[in-house]
Amino acid sequence: MVSDTPGIHHVTSMVGDAQANLDFHAGVLGLRLVKRTVNHEDVLRYHLYYGNGSGDLGTVYTCFPYPEQPPGRRGVPQWSAVAFAVPPGSLDFWADRLADHSVEAERRERFGDESLLRFEDPDGTRLELVAADSPVEPWREGPVPEAVAIRGIHGVTALPADPFQTASVLETLGLERVGQDGNRVRYRAGGDHGTTLDLLDRGARAAGDDGGTDGNAAAAVSGFGREGPGTIHHVAVRVPDDDLMDWHDLFRERGVQVSRVRDRHYYRSVYVRPGGGVLVELASEKPGFTVDEDVDALGSSLVLPPWAEDDREMIEGQLPSVEVPTADDWR
Repeated sequence: MVSDTPGIHHVTSMVGDAQANLDFHAGVLGLRLVKRTVNHEDVLRYHLYYGNGSGDLGTVYTCFPYPEQPPGRRGVPQWSAVAFAVPPGSLDFWADRLADHSVEAERRERFGDESLLRFEDPDGTRLELVAADSPVEPWREGPVPEAVAIRGIHGVTALPADPFQTASVLETLGLERVGQDGNRVRYRAGGDHGTTLDLLDRGARAAGDDGGTDGNAAAAVSGFGREGPGTIHHVAVRVPDDDLMDWHDLFRERGVQVSRVRDRHYYRSVYVRPGGGVLVELASEKPGFTVDEDVDALGSSLVLPPWAEDDREMIEGQLPSVEVPTADDWR
């Protein structure tokens, strides 16, 4: 028997300029740069990891910079938004901070008592700040005061081509359907953070981006998505390392498209793409982000997977120069 997932491991987006991405996430949002490394599929591109002070699973948001690619487009089948948890009562602070940095934000309410701010990063990726209790400790040394700082990932929203097939995968992973608000169907994992996965039940031809109110199809952007900067590439959920191969075999037996096991240095994983089309990664909880850097040194230098170390000089010569924002510059 495999263990149910406790929740989200990380979320990965495609973005444009690496420096603009650093300035926004580490500067404006006040997340810690947990890891500055490279894309395992293309070592001449950065892979930037953001999170809380210790890079706890369920706080990690990662970005692939592709500055030369045309912008992506939200639509079916994609993950359409990622939400971060902030303390209840902090949304006024965040509305002011975003406005101070020329970021337009819209207040929303969901499920009767869930308050949030919705906005976009410099590439158009849809982000949300949800007022929610969380046991996660924030990044204390960043530019945002600890009392209002981001606690980690709250959840994600999907626009699947077939919500029922995507829901079947979520239920197989142990998530429970807990409610519906308009066209938004909510599933929740059993952990204590990063547990919310929402499906927008509109179908491929009503590929709304959840505009207007959650049920307002007239305000939606219809059409199919296009991968590129400004879109979410995949969502990863946490699984025990010992269960990974069993999960692989289970999905293969059920006829769900599943990859071989991949070694990502900080975790091992498989990728599942159900008939709904959105990409789900199952990622192990070990060895974690301190396997090659101490907690105090996270994100301070370019780290490479062991198999790429022999090419360090070439890789460093090809990657663009970036500067990590300092807390003093962004307070």
